[in-house]
Amino acid sequence: MTHLWVRAEQRDNEERVGLTPDGAAALLAAGLQVTVEESSVRAIPIEGYRAAGCIIAPENSWPEAPDNAVVFGLKELPEDGSPLRHRHIMFGHAYKGQPAGLDLLRRFKAGGGTLYDLEYLVDGSGRRVAAFGYWAGYAGAAVSLMCWAAQQTGATCPPVTTYRNHTELLQDLGSRLAEAPRPNALVIGALGRVGTGAAELCEAMGVGLTKWDMAETAQGGPFPEVLQHDIFLNAILARPGCPVFVPPDAPASPRNLTVIGDIACDPTSDFSPIKIYDRTTTWEAPALRVHDAPPLDVMAIDNLPSLLPVESSQDYAAQLLPTLLTLPALDQGAWARAKSDFDAHIAQL
Repeated sequence: MTHLWVRAEQRDNEERVGLTPDGAAALLAAGLQVTVEESSVRAIPIEGYRAAGCIIAPENSWPEAPDNAVVFGLKELPEDGSPLRHRHIMFGHAYKGQPAGLDLLRRFKAGGGTLYDLEYLVDGSGRRVAAFGYWAGYAGAAVSLMCWAAQQTGATCPPVTTYRNHTELLQDLGSRLAEAPRPNALVIGALGRVGTGAAELCEAMGVGLTKWDMAETAQGGPFPEVLQHDIFLNAILARPGCPVFVPPDAPASPRNLTVIGDIACDPTSDFSPIKIYDRTTTWEAPALRVHDAPPLDVMAIDNLPSLLPVESSQDYAAQLLPTLLTLPALDQGAWARAKSDFDAHIAQL
């Protein structure tokens, strides 16, 4: 019997989960065994999983899970260097040259485990089977506007927190922008899930919007139009061949640009299209100021959908469930493709 073990998230400010109680019930009905860890932070209460018939395990007990269990989480594991013997489903952030990612792969190699990276869980056409993109874009545009609103008062963006739903987020953002003129924004990657979410948030807030996608960036740069907008929202994943949208000399160049929302957020990747910063920002300090006069702030929170943990979890879990239902065939389909990516990167260590 295939055993899926849903672990509690151990990262700060992470309340999401990739399986809802209804999804767990569907897996159980299909003959899978489902264990769900208790969690002190998960936005969806444990009672629903218990009512669905799941086995309930103590929080953070996944290292003692049976050898045959497939451990499922979203964000990073604690960086304690321990060998990883299980098969893990999660976002590994390990295949683009990230230093922490190389450490993670070494732990898998040491323990004999396997990473099924959610970013590389794709269908036959190469499209991801599930993504948080829409809510990442929506929340990322919102926090970028918070950064811009704070600049209008001579401040930097204060800490951010979770919202019960997107309506509550819009109300809060509207109050911050109440006395300010609306900026204009450029979204690159506007036709994708991330860009769609970012654009819809901007439109809801009355922001002047320019939408670019592959056609507008095909010439490879430079892109002076980026500096002509008040806000730039990057919704393009860092990949080989990705053009540079913000070069290192941008902060000192003539510009209207004062806020960059790097929603795709992969600053340590060699392929990052934004070359003026080298670390993510946090919920406690959402804006990294890279230039003072005029100000230029970078917003680069790497778990943006968790600002809306219930809606983003429900959306993502619904997308992923059909693939989870195929877990008994881990040697086929999307799972086999993810395993092939993992094997290729392990071989390079």
